Amino acid sequence: MANRRIKRIERTERASSEVRHSRQLGDRSVTENRELQDAERLDAFRASFFQSSLPDLPKIPGFHVCWLTTANPRDPIHGRLRIGYELIKAADIPGWEHASIKSAEYDGCIGVNEMVAAKLPIHLYEMYMQEAHHNQPLSEEEKLLIANETIQETAKGQVRRGKALKAPILEDGMEELGQAPQTPNFAAQLGEG
Repeated sequence: MANRRIKRIERTERASSEVRHSRQLGDRSVTENRELQDAERLDAFRASFFQSSLPDLPKIPGFHVCWLTTANPRDPIHGRLRIGYELIKAADIPGWEHASIKSAEYDGCIGVNEMVAAKLPIHLYEMYMQEAHHNQPLSEEEKLLIANETIQETAKGQVRRGKALKAPILEDGMEELGQAPQTPNFAAQLGEG
């Protein structure tokens, strides 16, 4: 019985030694390339200081990339998909497999907490940004311009009728109303177009 125990211990030690030896051989390529991996780790470490919560998504040629929230009922993901956004799968961006979502609705997509990575074709991005950040503000500016002109005309009319009204005082920037700025190229400003 003691001999059996000794033989079992010897076999276990031999097997353990073989496993260690094979692991060392298997890890050889990893240790030989360690400098490259450490440099990559250092880059990731540096980048972590410049990000608050969400990592920067890599640029995808022809697309604007962004994070969309799954937690805003006023701006749901399905609404964004309807207007042209596409969710980014972990398989689409090498090295992002660690951020792959495992839930049913967004399975395989890149995500962090309640955020999901998405891309939008540049031509749609440019159209949406122009509407939201150029056309709509110009429309609001037009309303201000009309209101300002109405106030000035009302004040002039009151003076003609003999009522003394103070002339409206124009605040800074009111003189520039109605001078439409050049339409910006939003994608170019981000280095995407």
